[in-house]
Amino acid sequence: MADLSVRSTAIPGLLVVDLAVHGDARGWFKENWQRAKMTALGLPDFGPVQHSVAHNGPAGVTRGIHAEPWDKLVSIAHGRVFGAWVDLREGPTFGTLHTEELDEHTAVFVPRGVGNSYQTLTQDTVYSYLVNDHWSPDASYTMLNLADETVSVPWPIPLADAEISDKDRAHPRLADVIPVLDRRTLILGRTGQLGRALSAALPQARVIGRDELDLADPDAIARFDWGGVATVVNAAAYTAVDAAETQQGRQEAWAANASSVAALARAAVEHRFTLVHYSSDYVFDGTADAYRESDPLCPLGVYGQAKAAGDLAVSIAPRHYLIRTSWVVGEGKNFVTTMAGLADRGVSPSVVADQVGRLTFTTDLAQATVHLLATGAPYGTYNVTSSGEPTSWADIAREVFSLRGADPAAVSETTTAQYTAGATSPVAPRPARSVLSLDKIQATGFTPSDQGAALAAYLHREDEQR
Repeated sequence: MADLSVRSTAIPGLLVVDLAVHGDARGWFKENWQRAKMTALGLPDFGPVQHSVAHNGPAGVTRGIHAEPWDKLVSIAHGRVFGAWVDLREGPTFGTLHTEELDEHTAVFVPRGVGNSYQTLTQDTVYSYLVNDHWSPDASYTMLNLADETVSVPWPIPLADAEISDKDRAHPRLADVIPVLDRRTLILGRTGQLGRALSAALPQARVIGRDELDLADPDAIARFDWGGVATVVNAAAYTAVDAAETQQGRQEAWAANASSVAALARAAVEHRFTLVHYSSDYVFDGTADAYRESDPLCPLGVYGQAKAAGDLAVSIAPRHYLIRTSWVVGEGKNFVTTMAGLADRGVSPSVVADQVGRLTFTTDLAQATVHLLATGAPYGTYNVTSSGEPTSWADIAREVFSLRGADPAAVSETTTAQYTAGATSPVAPRPARSVLSLDKIQATGFTPSDQGAALAAYLHREDEQR
């Protein structure tokens, strides 16, 4: 009896599973789909929802070649087949062929867009397949002729002697096949600093705004057409930290940062897309030296509480990346551009020195997102900020002044309590220390930028664009 194993093929994502079959004089037994063992060996956790079985009478029954709009795991319950798979997806491997003889010892994982076909080699063959979407008469298939000369499948039984349906005989040749397009990426949040950086880092993605999908409306999220979507990157958020402490702001913060995220997570479960969502250092109270991804949530204010609720909601999606960050700086108005403007005008600001953390530039945040998606890093939560020694807002302000050629001594220090004293509108509590551990994201091979170097580069780009 061979051990369970998974083999790759020349067709990306098409995997051959060598099954462990236990047999004796009575017959045999096998685990045809064993989620924990198989995913540990590299099989996708594809979430099957339907199991179908096809009985084939005589040897020589030949079916396909069909590329279906779902993933499937095919196997044999009885008999033997010659299987042939052709990549019908858009890309450099379009038209690539893989063949394999299947009996009870072998299964094949077939990704969406790869044409699947088989020819029975014995009588009364029973062919089994698990799929991760329910069959529908309205589903759109991409077909290839079994006799296509360019692919040239080496059928053991000549097609002239095989049992083939008239429909399968009439499918187009490869030259006439319209390739299956990749499932697309959607970016939610068109106008924000992060949304703009993500649009640049993911140029093939479709970016949509509130005019196309109102994230404040869970029903709109449920009704949205998620067909053909592989990944949703949610850069939309309510970020008015102080306004969140008001009655209206509280409602808006919870709607955008919690309720809408829960609706997206439900859609991710139902439609099996990967959900990327961004969180904040505000989900912590700022009393630890540094926060790891696994540390318990302990938010201080309404904004942090709503973000924490969104974090928990995202966790129900099997395929999710929750990226937690802090002190975000991107294209548009932010703390760094404000300090640069003050330095240029000769204004001497008073800046809080009792809040400590690291900046995060949206370019780094976008590149970390691309890295996680491209490398297939394990799903879960990752901290992403710039690297380097944690500093206070006052330290950063002084560095900005210095980089602008102004006197850093013009920046005076104050405390959060002093800075907010006498405020006429609600002020949200801030975590005093917003340092996030970067060990987990670095272990995936991503190296965040040093915050000092990134700050200098950011201000240089701002100068060039003025």
